[in-house]
Amino acid sequence: MNNKTMRKYKFSLCLVVLMGLLCSCNDDFLERAPIVNMSDASYWKTVNDLKLYVNNFYSRKDLLKPYTDWGTIGPYGDDADNGSDTQIKYNYHTGMNGENTLPASGGGWAVSDWAALRDINYFMSNYEKVDESWDQIKEYVGETLFFRSIFYFGKLRSFGDLPWISGTLDNTSEVLYGTRLPRNQIVDSIMVDLDKAIEYLPERANYTGRITKEVAMLLQARIALYEGTWEKYHSIKATPFRVEGSNGEKFIKKAADVSDALMALAESNGKTALEDGTNKGYTNLFNQRDYSTNMEIMLWRKFSKEDNLYTHWAGYNGGGRGLTKSMIDSYLCLDGKPIALSDQYKGDATLKDVVANRDPRLNQTIVVDDGAHIQYVESNSFFRTPVFEGAAENTCPTGYQLYKGFNTSYEETNTGMATIAVIYFRYAEALLINAEAKAELGVINQLDIDKTINALRRRVGMNNGLLDMNNIPVDPNWQFKSISPLLNEIRRERKVELACEGFRVDDIFRWAAADEVIVGYRPKGAVKEQWRNYPDVSPAFVTAWENLKVDETGHIDPYKNFATMDNGFRFKLDRDYLSPIPTIELTLNPLLKQNPGW
Repeated sequence: MNNKTMRKYKFSLCLVVLMGLLCSCNDDFLERAPIVNMSDASYWKTVNDLKLYVNNFYSRKDLLKPYTDWGTIGPYGDDADNGSDTQIKYNYHTGMNGENTLPASGGGWAVSDWAALRDINYFMSNYEKVDESWDQIKEYVGETLFFRSIFYFGKLRSFGDLPWISGTLDNTSEVLYGTRLPRNQIVDSIMVDLDKAIEYLPERANYTGRITKEVAMLLQARIALYEGTWEKYHSIKATPFRVEGSNGEKFIKKAADVSDALMALAESNGKTALEDGTNKGYTNLFNQRDYSTNMEIMLWRKFSKEDNLYTHWAGYNGGGRGLTKSMIDSYLCLDGKPIALSDQYKGDATLKDVVANRDPRLNQTIVVDDGAHIQYVESNSFFRTPVFEGAAENTCPTGYQLYKGFNTSYEETNTGMATIAVIYFRYAEALLINAEAKAELGVINQLDIDKTINALRRRVGMNNGLLDMNNIPVDPNWQFKSISPLLNEIRRERKVELACEGFRVDDIFRWAAADEVIVGYRPKGAVKEQWRNYPDVSPAFVTAWENLKVDETGHIDPYKNFATMDNGFRFKLDRDYLSPIPTIELTLNPLLKQNPGW
């Protein structure tokens, strides 16, 4: 294919409907120039025009979330904010409790919620006007296809079936009044976009902050595994969210193949690899300001005082969030056995007991009063007790307070002007995808396990607890009773390695597992009694501690007095896996079909 032909690449994907969301839009939205104030006559002249246009995608909150809000703990609070069994907020998640309501408008389906797609497609309709060689242009086309995939993946997770829009629209377009395409067809189109992006993008060399081939491959593997397992498990459980006539196998195979290719590429060019996680290396992986030389972090966002760019994450306090006992109990002992089977387990009477002889990632994920978990580097002070006192949004509701991603600078945490970087893609995820996909397909072998699961364990020094796929201890507390021991252990590894990184809800939903880990589940925390008569604490701490509720075993029970949580989460299995289409859109476009249960 010659350069001219490549530059004139046209998408063969079907241009379908933006339906009700754009039925209600105004002419200003449809006709405005996207992103930057430009005219077609004066723009689209040089490669730099393309670069400047694409640069704006990197800063869009609806494509790559910057985590600059006040009162958060950055991406490390997403599992709590989205609702999960691993991390919770001081108030229970109403969505997981089946309390979401059908919106009249908005709800992620408003005109503004699709603006990024319009801007992306505007680029795709205009880039070929630039009279330069394809080799100079293709990188920016690849980046834009990557961002379209990011956009559609977000919408897919919320709504399932979607319109596929690959061109620009105006208010006379007849395609605005159609139906949604089945979700697997949407993912087919995403895969095509990402195949092209992978072809066009350069391999990682020196870090530039831009999308590379490796990042696009990881996104493709992530989406393929998500859709493949969604289709498989919603089919097995015969939920209303299954895809008729599809078991997801082709997407799971795609995830395996792409992650294989990514791992091979990483090995061959030496630019992408796991970082050393020993000697607190796992903790340190998540609290840096610059990852330019880090081979594991594949895409991240920088903040700096010089550029007046800051995060505003909560400092030394709970941030209103805490890990759950379910999360803590998932970590293996150093011998590779679960806590129910290992004689190395010291119990959970104290935080120091909890982390003793356990997977080192546990000690590096929560704070422990062991004189080794730094509070502020300037004063050389160390963690003593969880933050129970003060405003609820500043506390830790479970007693298991997060250390992962923790900012130890007093100056930054006290002022809220922090510069910890945001991580979007890291290589460890590729290994987890590879193991899970191959196990789902039934083609995994011990070498695969060694290159993935055991590579993650070895890098944190867990050399005596490696996974032998032919000798897996039967854990009586496995969360997923209907799948194989191997898949349970692979899911455990994913839960541990990616703890508090925002993957858990997606995992629960794609596994159709809310019936196993959400329905009837009321999160618990640490043993309350360990802080009775704790020395040198404030009266406010004592009062807050006294007010903590506990269950029959003495573990903190944050939602004990919530009437709507008396029997645990009331997630509606026939409804709550997807968000509803707002009623106004159904009125404006009678061809739209509401999601199940709404």
